[in-house]
Amino acid sequence: MHLATQAIQCGEADIVIAGGQENMSRAPHVLNDSRSGALPDADNLVDSLVHDGLWDAFNDYHIGVTAENLAREYGISRELQDAYALSSQQKARAAIDTGRFKDEIVPIVTQRNGQTAIVDTDEQPRADASAEGLALLHPAFDSLGSVTAGNASSINDGAAAVMMMSEAKAQALGLPVLARIRAFASVGVDPALMGIAPVYATRRCLERAGWQLTEVDLIEANEAFAAQALSVGKMLEWDERRVNVNGGAIALGHPIGASGCRILVSLVHEMVKRDARKGLATLCIGGGQGVALTIERD
Repeated sequence: MHLATQAIQCGEADIVIAGGQENMSRAPHVLNDSRSGALPDADNLVDSLVHDGLWDAFNDYHIGVTAENLAREYGISRELQDAYALSSQQKARAAIDTGRFKDEIVPIVTQRNGQTAIVDTDEQPRADASAEGLALLHPAFDSLGSVTAGNASSINDGAAAVMMMSEAKAQALGLPVLARIRAFASVGVDPALMGIAPVYATRRCLERAGWQLTEVDLIEANEAFAAQALSVGKMLEWDERRVNVNGGAIALGHPIGASGCRILVSLVHEMVKRDARKGLATLCIGGGQGVALTIERD
């Protein structure tokens, strides 16, 4: 969306469809030495999902370790993480049950075993999530740590897209304007603490927009990990009642290439439903990046 905005502002494009997709469940295992005759075994078969998407190349460890780093740095306990994860699950489940996502989901029709299947609902949210169940899970990245499969985002497939253009172009085509991009920002931080990057991206983006955080009606912030989301919230001191009101990535999933656009799509639709005026979307990116974008409605 940042690139699309710049292209339109610079006059290089009139209309841009921006977004992304990720098919994590079908990410292949790769045999790097196959061209030299190597045969697959446990030592040379690489999981491309982890290698390309979930590995910190700078510190040579799983992205989950960065969440453990944040939990220690900002004093985020296991209990706080599990409570946050449960809240995300409950909000997402309530949103699904009340049809809150219907307007933003495009149903996909497929054939499965000769039967027509319609995919129109997120499959990840757990109706049976409980504090007791989350407490039973073992740490996933550090045997003495606090980050588990239950308080981290999940591995999912997904896609999201938005159509962007200038206001003049929208008027010429007779198209409704759902929201206007007010400002955007990208930052870099220590890769070992990559999850805190939305703090700095948000501050820079709000400064460019000329807004105070207290002016923002709704916020969508990607939940890579509960420890990460809580660290960001602790630093920004935002009103949690305005953040991820229909749940976040811990419940809905985190298909990496689609997540940035997905949170923007969710933000726009919820702002329309609530007749909200100002919104913020922000997320962290493995490797130490953070991005943020503010939108405004009349």
